[in-house]
Order: sequence, then C-alpha cells, then structure tokens
Amino acid sequence: MRTIPVGGVGFFVAAGGNEDGFAAEDLTEQMLGKRTVQKDAPFIRLERADTEPAKALLESNHLTFAAEMHDEGYAIVPDGEGGLAVIAETSAGMFYGVQTVKQLIRGSGKDQLLLAPTLRDWPAMAHRGISDDWSRGPLPNMDFLKREIRTLAAFKLNTFSPYFEHTFAYASTPVAAFPGGSMTLAEARELVSYAAQYHITVIPEQEAFGHLHNVLKFEQYSGLGETPHGAVLAPGDTGTIPQIAEWFSELAEVFPGPYAHVGADETSDLGTGRTRDDVKNRGLGAVYMDFLTQIHTALAGNHKQLLFWGDIAVHSPDLVGTLPKDMIAVPWGYDAEPDFTAQILPFTKAGLETWVSPGVNNWNRLYPNNNEALGNIRAFVRDGQKLGSKGMLNTVWNDDGEGIFDENWFGLLFGAAASWQQGESSEDAFAASYGLAFHGDATGKIDQAQQALRAAHALLKKAGLEDARDSYFWVDPFAPEGQHVALKIRPVLSELRMDAERAITLLAEARAAAKLENRQLENPEALDALELGARRIDFVGLKFQAADDCVSLYDQARTLAATNDKTKRGAISGMLYAIASNNGRMQDIRDGYTLLRELYRQAWLRDNRVYWLQTNMDRYDQSAQMWIARGDKWQSEVIQHWYDTHTLPTPEEAGLPTLDLQTHKAEPKVKRWWKRS
Repeated sequence: MRTIPVGGVGFFVAAGGNEDGFAAEDLTEQMLGKRTVQKDAPFIRLERADTEPAKALLESNHLTFAAEMHDEGYAIVPDGEGGLAVIAETSAGMFYGVQTVKQLIRGSGKDQLLLAPTLRDWPAMAHRGISDDWSRGPLPNMDFLKREIRTLAAFKLNTFSPYFEHTFAYASTPVAAFPGGSMTLAEARELVSYAAQYHITVIPEQEAFGHLHNVLKFEQYSGLGETPHGAVLAPGDTGTIPQIAEWFSELAEVFPGPYAHVGADETSDLGTGRTRDDVKNRGLGAVYMDFLTQIHTALAGNHKQLLFWGDIAVHSPDLVGTLPKDMIAVPWGYDAEPDFTAQILPFTKAGLETWVSPGVNNWNRLYPNNNEALGNIRAFVRDGQKLGSKGMLNTVWNDDGEGIFDENWFGLLFGAAASWQQGESSEDAFAASYGLAFHGDATGKIDQAQQALRAAHALLKKAGLEDARDSYFWVDPFAPEGQHVALKIRPVLSELRMDAERAITLLAEARAAAKLENRQLENPEALDALELGARRIDFVGLKFQAADDCVSLYDQARTLAATNDKTKRGAISGMLYAIASNNGRMQDIRDGYTLLRELYRQAWLRDNRVYWLQTNMDRYDQSAQMWIARGDKWQSEVIQHWYDTHTLPTPEEAGLPTLDLQTHKAEPKVKRWWKRS
C-alpha cells in the first residue's frame, strides 16, 4: 500500500461544498491539532461523486459508485498529485470516509505517515447504534455525552437511544424525576443538535409497559399499575394510555427524529393482578398485543415509527401478525448462543421490520465479559443480516447501578464493526486491531491487556462461578455466602490475580511506549477504566487469599499455643500480627476498599452526574469500616488476650470461619462478634 509522508508538513483538507465543511473541520482538528501545515503538504480532497473530478478519479482507478453506496458509502482513492480523495454522494458518506482517513494515520512526529489505499466502503445495516441505560444508577453528564457521541460517530455508528424509566424531566410526571437525576428538555435539545452534526439520530426510549416501578412506587401513579407499587402498567386502566401519550408527546417536542422506542419488555407481572381474569380468558399474548396496539394508536399523532423489545411477543408467534405493520421489533438476547434465528424469524414472517439487539455484557460485572459479548454480538448481527434486519442496537445495562461506561468500548466497537461489515465479523481480527484503532497503540499491549481480562472471566467460569461479578467484590469472605464463593474460587486465585495484574502491567508498558514517542494514547478515559476493572478483579483475588491466610495463620498459632512452649510465643505473636496489624491481612482488605473507592469515584465523575454516586460510595465505606472494625477488635481482644493469658479463643469466638484447608469444606454457620452497619 502506498504511503504519504505527512510528518513535519501535515496536509491540507479541501471540501467541495458547505455540507462537507464539518467533515473537513473534523479531520483537520482531530488529526492536525496545533501543527502548522507547510506549503508542500499533500491535499486530502473531499469530492462529491457527481463532480467531474470525482468521476475522473473513479474512472482512473477502475471504480464505480454502486447504488448501495448512496446513503453512507464512500470511496478513497489517490488523487494523482500525491494526496488522497474521499468521494461520496452524501454528507454522511463523506463524514464516514473522513473517519476512515483518520484511522489511516501511522506513527508520530516527523515519522508520521498516511496510508493511501484504494477502496470502496458502505454499511451492511442502515441503523447502527446503542441503547444506553440511564435509569439504573449512572446518568451521564453533558460533557461525557458529547464525547460519547463523537466516539460513536468516529466508528460509524449512526443511532443513539437513551433508555428512560423515570429519568426524563417530564412536565406530566415531575414527582418521578428526582432533582439532579433526570435529563431536562434543554439538555435533550442540546444533545439532539450536537448529535446531528455527527450524523447520529437520537431515538428516545421510554418504557411504556413494564420496568416502571420507579414511577409506580409513587402514590400518585400507583393506581396505574397491574399491582400496587409494582412495575407494570395495567392494560384497561383508563389512565394508562393517556399517561403514555403525555410522555411521548413531550419527547416528540425535543427529539425530532422519525423513531421512538416504547420498550414493553419483561412484563412479568402482567396477569398477576388487575388483568388476571382477562389474561385467563384471552391469554397473555392477546392482552399484551392488544395493549401494544393501543399504544401505537395513541401515539400516531406524533408521526413516529415505534420500536419495541421483542422478547414477549416472540412467545406468541401466531399473534405477532396482529401488530401494526409499521412497528419495528427489536429482538434481544445477551448470551453467546450459536444461533439467533428463533428470536428474529417470527417477526420477519409477520412482515415486521427488525433491528437486532445484542449486549456488551457489562451489567453486574467488575469489567465487561467480552468473551460472552463478542460471541453474542457476532452471531446475533450475522443472523440479523441473513434475515433482513435493518438495524442493530447494542445494549449497555447498569442493573446494579455500578456501571462505568468507559469500560464498555471494546464491546461497543465490535458492534460497530459487525453492523457495518457484511456477513459474520471476525472476533480475532477485531481483538487484534482494537488497541491500534481505538488507542493508537502499535505495541499490541492494549490488545493483550484486554485478552488478560477475558482470561480472568474465563477462569472464573471454568471454576464454576458466573464470571467476574460485582457481588464477589462486595461479599464478606468470612460470611457463609462468602465461604460458598471461596470453595469455588480458591483453586484459581493466584492465576486470577496474575491475569488482572498482567493487564495492569501491559497498560503501563503501552503508556510508557507512547511517552517515549512524546505522545499520549488516545481515549485515555477508557484506559483508566480498564485499569480500574483490572484492579477490582485483582482485589477479589487478594481478598479471598487474605481471608484464607487469616484462617491458616490462626490455625497455626493455636496449634503452637496448645504446646505451652514459651519459646514459640514470639512466633505466635508474629502470626497474630500478620492477621491484623499495620501490615496485616485484614488491613490489606481494608486498603483495597479505601484505595479503589477513590479510583471508582474519579471514573464515575468523568462520565456521570453526582446523582446515585453516594449509593456506591456508601458500599465502599461500609466495607472499609467493617474491616477497620475487625482489625481494631482483633488487636484489642485477640492479641491483647494472648499477651494477658497466653491462650487463644476458638476461631468462632475470634470471628473467623471454621475452615478445613485440606478438604476445602466450610461450615455453613459462623458466629459473628462484629456488627455490620
């Protein structure tokens, strides 16, 4: 492939028309920075396909601008004068061509080169985007949202769907939107305007059937529910459809795009309360489909095409055909299954448009399980393309409220690649190119760091656990539930920690290599988030190791104490101090929570508003306080008791679990002498 030397001289960007001016500015600003362009610098020309220069360049390179390239496709060709030309029929196509040019820069400083391929490129799927959960903890701030939009667009995603349950500041339901914890109308307008520059359509999703506990828990709205203070609206209630109509009328005022998402997934309470008799007489599917159709009718005046989650309707394939044909089904599933035909086909047969919805597997995890995510995205998007799905919405969920968005880019960008590329995307090719494409890391170490965390997930699953879950970070290893986790995790603790620490080391090496070249790696927030995930996984291993050390050391100390050998008293004291002193195992666990607390807080505030943060901070503080109290109690009661009497209490009396380290069996009951606040 031909290369163009740009180090030291930069390059000129020339746009043929005003519509492409933003793309030209984006290329100039992002790739040149403050560098002054020299007179002999090459040109990058942005040419519309119907111009004479573009026609001549396409002909000389034996290329045609095919019909499927019209909306968002582009060609990149040498311009015959030592530069490049980007050719497109639309401003969107030109913008995406420019994003590819930005990815063709190699090296830094005077050695910087621009790769100069000859290519044509266009998307396999018309709608490529993400659904971002804003209702279960994290609520992004506007600075982060703009960075998110820029990043999504840089990798050719064109759809962004914020997910609302109660976090939009509706005039019709002000009680549900907590101050500081909702998006305002002014912010929504700002987001829409900003995204439009980057050719991204914002599609609001407001749950309009299930997942509404955060609204229905308020007494004012509880009467609309299937059950009191429940989570599902009651079909047939005279107030439900008017309330839904009010929500979507307000959304239509600030989100001008052609689509709206009504949710309607996981309506598990349906038929358990006020609709029990109706469901019994007509069936769950009929009641569900009828209500969805009523929603469609009520929102017709907004002139939006409605998306809905396809998990409930797929179980009534005979009734799917009763839904309005202009609705868009969004089948979803998040496991790495070999085939997703069954989730898509009922809607295709019924004549409904489909967009597939895989997920990044971030929910409830210390770092996304990218083994599961990549397998899920690859197969789901592949099968969607086979069955004519027009779009993909990759999903980010924050079920336990702890999600850090910047940890999700690996899975999100694979979704971008899979939905743009025709056919089945390669996981291995993506994993080998991610670090260079997203971070500008030519060493391969960022790719290796991601692989190390994937190995950690795989190790935990092999050990019989789910994967690297948040719950393992918080569980008390001395409590019965913690001992049950310990039985499975104990054999892999060392290897788990080596995987996590290898990721941290590789990240540091990649940063150091970039620094030697007098540059920084790109998207540093995602690298900080990667390190946070690795350190939290490492801490899980440390915590269970330290807990086992406490038990083992105390068992040794009690064995020696039983001999009444005065010469062993120094050794016994050393063991007791190793359990809890300035550098004791209990203090190691304490320090893990206190130090990680600050890293987590910084990561949260980079992306999010203060809203909800305290809930997570309280967990760090509570856990740290528990281990502070244990350490203090150990020193004041166990160690002091030893000095006073030269005897030691039983493990139960000392607050330790009884553990047979040979058979790895834990007694289910533990006598606790501390109080958990």
